[in-house]
Amino acid sequence: MLYMLLFPLHTSHPGLNVLRYETFRSVMAGLGSLVLALGLGPVVISRFRQAHLGQTIRMEVPSAHQKKAGTPTMGGLLVLAATLIATLLLADLRDAYVWVALVVTLCFAAIGLTDDVLKLRRGHGQGLTGPQKLFWQISVALLVAFVLFVVLKFDTHLMVPFLKKVRPDLGWFYVPFAALVIISCSNAVNLTDGLDGLAIGPVMTVGFCYWVFTYVAGNAKFAEYLQVPHVARVGELSIFCGALVAASLGFLWYNTYPASMMMGDVGALSLGAALGVVAVLCKQELVLIVAGGVFVIEAASTIIQRYYFKLTHRRIFRMAPIHHHFELAGWPETQVVVRFWIISVVCALLALSTLKLR
Repeated sequence: MLYMLLFPLHTSHPGLNVLRYETFRSVMAGLGSLVLALGLGPVVISRFRQAHLGQTIRMEVPSAHQKKAGTPTMGGLLVLAATLIATLLLADLRDAYVWVALVVTLCFAAIGLTDDVLKLRRGHGQGLTGPQKLFWQISVALLVAFVLFVVLKFDTHLMVPFLKKVRPDLGWFYVPFAALVIISCSNAVNLTDGLDGLAIGPVMTVGFCYWVFTYVAGNAKFAEYLQVPHVARVGELSIFCGALVAASLGFLWYNTYPASMMMGDVGALSLGAALGVVAVLCKQELVLIVAGGVFVIEAASTIIQRYYFKLTHRRIFRMAPIHHHFELAGWPETQVVVRFWIISVVCALLALSTLKLR
C-alpha cells in the first residue's frame, strides 16, 4: 500500500525512485518486520499469559520438556503479523504471485490456529487428527496449484538442481506435484518445531535462499546469465521473503532457549507452507530439498521410525523426530539446536551454489 501510494510520486519527488528496486523494498520490509516483531513481542507474551494460552506438552516427549508446559504458545501469529504488514506496505499488490503466497500462508495459518486452539481446550496436545489436518492442507494446496496451472498459465517445466539441460515438462501432473511441495514443506517444518529456536533458524536460512532465488528469477538479465527459469514479476516475492526472514529473526529473540514464547502450529504450518509456495513460484522446487535439509532429515527420521517400527516392532532412533534422539543421547537442548542451525547454513550455501554449479 505504501509503495503503491508513494511510487507514483517519483516523477515530482526523485528520491522516491528508489522504491522502484525490489532489493531496496525487501530490505525495508525486513527492517520493518524486525521492528514490529521485536516491539510487539513483549505485548503478545503478556497478553497470552493473561489469557492462559500456554503450551500443552504431549506425554510421549522427553520428560525434560514437561517443564515447558504453560509457556505462551501461538507465537507464530507474531511472525505472521509482522510479515503480512511489511509485505502489504512495500510489495506491489497488483502482482498475483504476492497474493498467492499470502493466501497460502494465511490458509495454512488458519489450519494451525484451529489445531492450537483445540490443543489448548483438550490438553495433552490433542488437536486436529492427522487425517483432518491433511484433508485441509491437501484441499488448499490443490486449489492453489490448480489456479496456478489453469488461471495463471504457470510454467510446468521442472528445473533439476545441478543439471541445467534436464527440464521435464510435467503438464497436468504439475498440479499434484506443486501441492505436494507445499504440504511436505509445511509438515516438515512442523515436525522440526520441537526445541526452543530449532525450527525458526532453518526457516530463516531457507527464507534467505529464496530471497535470492526470487530476485534472480524475476530479473530477466540475471535469469538468462545464470540459466535459470525467468518468471516475470516473481521478484516481488523477494519483499515477502525479506519480511519473513526478519520477522523470524525478531521472533527468535523470544523463542531462543529458554523460550518465552512457542511458535505453535499456527506458525510452523504457515511458515513451512510459505517456503513451499515460494519455491514453487520461483521454479526452484527441487532445490528446496537441499536448502531445507534439516527439515528433510527431521521428516525422514519420523517416517523411517514409524514404518520400521510397524514392520519390526523395533526402533532405529531412541525417539523421532531425530532431535529428540540426540536429546536422549545426552546432548543439551542448546547443543542440538545450534548444531542443526550449522547444518542448515551449510545446506543453504549448497542450495545457492546450484545457481552456478550446473
